[in-house]
Amino acid sequence: MTKYIFVTGGVTSSLGKGIIAASLAKLLQARGFTTTIQKFDPYINIDPGTLNPYEHGECYVTEDGAETDLDLGHYERYLNTFTSQANNVTTGRIYQHVINKEREGAYQGKTVQVIPHITDEIKRRMLLLGEDNQFDIVITELGGTVGDIESLPYIEAVRQLKWEMGNENCIVIHLTLIPYLKAAKELKTKPTQHSVKMMSEHGLTPDILVCRTEEPLYKDLKRKVALFCNVTQDAVIEALDADTIYSVPLEMMREKLDVICLDKLNMPMGDEPDLSKWKEFLNKLRYPKSKVVIGLIGKYVELQDAYKSILEALIHAGALNECKVEIRNIHSEYLTKENAAEKLENLDAVLVAPGFGSRGIEGKVEAIRFARENKVPFFGICLGMQMACVEFARNVLKMPKAHSTEMDPDTDQGVICMMEDQKAVTLLGGTMRLGSYDCELQPDSLTASIYGNTAIKERHRHRYEFNNEYQEMYEKAGMTAAGRNPKTNLVEIVEIKDHPFYVGVQFHPEYKSTVENPHPLFVAFVKAAKESQESRSGVVKRTSEKTTA
Repeated sequence: MTKYIFVTGGVTSSLGKGIIAASLAKLLQARGFTTTIQKFDPYINIDPGTLNPYEHGECYVTEDGAETDLDLGHYERYLNTFTSQANNVTTGRIYQHVINKEREGAYQGKTVQVIPHITDEIKRRMLLLGEDNQFDIVITELGGTVGDIESLPYIEAVRQLKWEMGNENCIVIHLTLIPYLKAAKELKTKPTQHSVKMMSEHGLTPDILVCRTEEPLYKDLKRKVALFCNVTQDAVIEALDADTIYSVPLEMMREKLDVICLDKLNMPMGDEPDLSKWKEFLNKLRYPKSKVVIGLIGKYVELQDAYKSILEALIHAGALNECKVEIRNIHSEYLTKENAAEKLENLDAVLVAPGFGSRGIEGKVEAIRFARENKVPFFGICLGMQMACVEFARNVLKMPKAHSTEMDPDTDQGVICMMEDQKAVTLLGGTMRLGSYDCELQPDSLTASIYGNTAIKERHRHRYEFNNEYQEMYEKAGMTAAGRNPKTNLVEIVEIKDHPFYVGVQFHPEYKSTVENPHPLFVAFVKAAKESQESRSGVVKRTSEKTTA
């Protein structure tokens, strides 16, 4: 029988429920248990696909084309396994399902209410992944904070599940905060006590407390928390601030979070976790042999979660290259032809990030022009690839009006245009080209050598594509279509060969980068940045030696 672990949050948001859930899942997986994680979000949007990145961070896309919460990215990066539509549920999706059933007459004229109809649908979704017993343990992260009005139906659903299934089949981990008051030089437990009390008022008590803290929790304080929060003392887990999110699984192993969970679920301990590869990755991450500076050109750079998967993919690639990747955020809205050289000249590489809309587009074009003309390693993702095509058309093919019809619908030089099957689409949610698609690479291309294969699959999220009417012009001028979709002939990858590293991809490779399998394109990009830096350093050194002589 599948066992269930629920992770809730208290006191404040952004404590790291997703990281704790992923770390616990990693430890259980290392012990030999089949484990998956799902996220329940309390907002009424059907999914985060139509949300501005400033609102909720990046929208993560799964293999099956689901637009999901960014925490699913953490789940995949930690577990090295795919998630799906079933791993992310929102209040909007719950209500939509219940209302559709009501319209169909499924409730036979009964009054439809939060209890039991909404809570029953929540419970059904919570148990869905464990129906076929394909997982030993299903971990469910509940978004929001205990006490939020929108979270109440989820708390009630978990309360009912615990009553129906029993404490040995269903446990609750409550992530909370024990703040340190510097003036008083004290750790304060009262916020945690109040959070647990608030949860208890709704009929649910936690089995384990994971306490985020800046200072270590001493024994008497743990005893106090256990006493007033009605948990066993060994179930008070210290979660100190970490230097990297990837050290959290090791910290949770030290605190025996996995052991306590298995004990409370009355499950065997399994094998001792072997995290040797994880430790090797951490060692390389913490003790790099070199450093590169990569400019991230985007329009949401104020919020790091907007490009979460890209940043993590660069961390994975940096560790594999034994190189620290320093990100320099450059807002494309304020990047112009006049200041591009000043802002970009000291970079070892340039990555132009994805996005939607016209704001900051010209800054992205200028960044790409600078990288192309100055032989700076360049990597363009989705919109970054499209703007690479626009830049090349304007400055190499001498097409001054070249643009994407997304930004300029009236241009007669639309080198990027809307996909044919998107032209009749009116609804925005979940209607783009989403999920995993095949791509065939040119055997002599740089990307084929990077992948070590000519047949790949990558995840997409876009409506616009390269206009194949211009392909011959591009090819003659030196920009090649290195990868295409075999069914639609859609251009997936563009390259310029006379360049240290110039690759633009229509897909999102960052979604498939994990700790155990860093994405090859990011690995090659960071390697190119290192080589570019070494080359420039060599030139500077030789010039300096001549001057001295």
